[in-house]
Amino acid sequence: MAEKEGIKIIIDNRSSKREFELFDFFEAGLVLQGWEVKSLREGGGSLRESYVRESRNEWFLVGANISPYKYSRVDEMNERRDRKLLLSKKEIATLKAVTERKGLTVVPIKLYFKNGLVKIEVATARGKKLHDKRQDVKKREADRAIQRELSKRN
Repeated sequence: MAEKEGIKIIIDNRSSKREFELFDFFEAGLVLQGWEVKSLREGGGSLRESYVRESRNEWFLVGANISPYKYSRVDEMNERRDRKLLLSKKEIATLKAVTERKGLTVVPIKLYFKNGLVKIEVATARGKKLHDKRQDVKKREADRAIQRELSKRN
């Protein structure tokens, strides 16, 4: 878990950077139950296969897995329930306008603690095609080769 300026990253969705071309980033709060926060403090969660969707002018995180807190007595612990995102009216309007355009969606990037509160970073994104992913791999390999050559010369 990385820490910087009071931010402690809990979950980083690395596959989103590989699968999508990311554009605008937004920080949102999350409506969580007590046992979910305690579980996240222990590192029990995953953003794999999760996404963000709109319902009645509200945005929800769908499919995120927060494993049950082992010391909790709550009987109804739904680890994959929909969790409401806390966004401003301006951010909601921006996200709605962006998703109405063809091919754009909203994906979760990372979940972190900021000053004791759980925050989520979401981004507007467009899905990458297979040839786009191959170009990224070629570019990354070329950059590594250049860095190797530069380090040999120094």
